[in-house]
Amino acid sequence: MKLLTKLILFISGSKLVIALIFILILPFLVDKIASEYTNFILQQQKEEVLKVIKQNGLAYYFQGDNEYGSYTMLKEEYIALEPTAENSLIDTIKNAKRVIENDTLNYRVLSYTFKNANKNYLLEIGKTTSSINQYNKPLQRFTLYLLISLIAITLIADLTFIRLLISPLNKIIKARLLNRKFPFKDKHVRVKTNTTDFRYLDESLTILMRQVNDAFEKEKEFTANASHELMTPISILQSKMENLLRDEELNEKVAFRVVEMMKTLDRLKKISSSLLLISRIDNEQFIKKDIIVPTQIFGEIIEEIEHRLAEKNITIVTHVSKNTRIQHVNKDLLFHLFYNLINNAIKFNIQNGKIEITAKHLPSDRYEIIIRDTGIGIPESQLPFIFDRFRKTNLSENIGYGLGLAIVKSIAGYHDIQIDIQSEVNSGTTFRLLFPEESIQ
Repeated sequence: MKLLTKLILFISGSKLVIALIFILILPFLVDKIASEYTNFILQQQKEEVLKVIKQNGLAYYFQGDNEYGSYTMLKEEYIALEPTAENSLIDTIKNAKRVIENDTLNYRVLSYTFKNANKNYLLEIGKTTSSINQYNKPLQRFTLYLLISLIAITLIADLTFIRLLISPLNKIIKARLLNRKFPFKDKHVRVKTNTTDFRYLDESLTILMRQVNDAFEKEKEFTANASHELMTPISILQSKMENLLRDEELNEKVAFRVVEMMKTLDRLKKISSSLLLISRIDNEQFIKKDIIVPTQIFGEIIEEIEHRLAEKNITIVTHVSKNTRIQHVNKDLLFHLFYNLINNAIKFNIQNGKIEITAKHLPSDRYEIIIRDTGIGIPESQLPFIFDRFRKTNLSENIGYGLGLAIVKSIAGYHDIQIDIQSEVNSGTTFRLLFPEESIQ
């Protein structure tokens, strides 16, 4: 999963959790706020009443009566003022029931006792709980909409900032890692960023790529030089041995040993030639200007190895269109590639086996060639290493030099051909070659 995706999921998830927690506690918060606000209003009303009493006296309310009471038309609020025998000071706000005109209603009641002219009086100011709670749901709805809006705004802001923050990392990945063809030949341009970590990562990857390139160049140079320099003494030795065999005085025992030496020398010559070919491919010394017809290539290969098919009574079947042409390739190299794969399919096949070659155009406009055999197969544990040089499977330890598939891999890489393999012991092996879209006519 990409870093951006993880950050988006984390930020979105955390905000969602916060929103859920807030939604769960929202009713309690709104009730608390409404209660505290009601208490504040009741306290203000109390102060106003006491202020009026201080300025105008109790007669302003009593008007000749012993007590005072008043309420609104819908009985949502009431005020009561009466003498009391309570000596202690009462100053409370709590929910209580009151009877007004034979109606028992629930009120939030402020009770307060005070002295006036050496007499105790009780002041009560009440507000119905239903009137207090009637705005709770609209308030909850408004708060919820506000929360969602704030979360959406902050989420957009966070995502925008994150994209800007990690954009240098995306550029580094794109410039240094994605769709890179080894060896790395393009110029290394430093990615612009103010983040120290990203700058350090970019510089480290650049240094590492240069080191890999240098090591690869040294390996190619050594392989090419060693293979090239070995060819001359091998040819000289081969000529001398051939001349030695022509000597009539040479006894049979010595001649036999010379022949064995020539076989070893021939093996060394083939290995050197293969290494030299790989080195030339890696150094891109071949021109890719040919146009080939796959059916013709396979026809030439089958004609050349027909006698080997007959030795094992192997049937080869091709399902390849005659109208397909592959351009921008080197014909000799592709011939070598297909020849090695088909040759391996024969070499490691069973008696009376079968080889099937199938080619088709994919919906992605790419071209696929599949070479499948019914041979001895390759153990799954060894599949990742079959393209390594001098690597042999346990089923073929004494066959070949372990360079055929290394050559196949080099040729495929040089032509941007994706090559995959599937194999199962005693069931066969399948090679899948996927040609790039631009190479198909």
